[in-house]
Amino acid sequence: MKTNNILVCGIGGQGVMTATEILAEAALSLGYDAKKTEVAGMSQRGGVVSSHLRFGEKILSPQIAAGEADLLVGFEAAEALRWAHMLRPGGVALVNLGRLVPPVVNLGLYDYPADPVAQMRDLGLEVHAFDASALAQELGNIRLGNTVMLGAMADRLPFPADVLRDAVLARFASRKPALLDLNRQAFERGRRAVAEAEAA
Repeated sequence: MKTNNILVCGIGGQGVMTATEILAEAALSLGYDAKKTEVAGMSQRGGVVSSHLRFGEKILSPQIAAGEADLLVGFEAAEALRWAHMLRPGGVALVNLGRLVPPVVNLGLYDYPADPVAQMRDLGLEVHAFDASALAQELGNIRLGNTVMLGAMADRLPFPADVLRDAVLARFASRKPALLDLNRQAFERGRRAVAEAEAA
């Protein structure tokens, strides 16, 4: 059983940690061993957030080494670029084009890259980019962006997409049943968006 390495990154408030928890729950439900870790820099205040998830037959450490991520999921494009070195050769990046500028840029400590996705592609990486934030807003709730991103990942995992979808819906069924249908729609929109990005 192959070990799968997924790195999720973004800005605090985008649901990076929740998305990684749901991914881990889906893997655990199928009998995988799964371990995750996260680094949150003032995540509640819009700081940068990254989360590592590894799952397989037996996982000793949650930490993904540089150059070994199978999937890099960028909830924010500049953060995806910052973590691009983590992708293995042949790995794939899924990137939200919805721009959310981190505080370090607003404070003048860093410049926001002109085109983070183009820079990633210039590094020779396979990048599928789409505006998950806009899709979430079309459904009436920007917070659905993390479900859109989970949907985008669904067909890149070593198990059926409905396993991840069911894990998403189980999370919201217990907390906010009214959001069930919206999350179902958001998940499917994410799947479609990445398929369209691949086709383009």
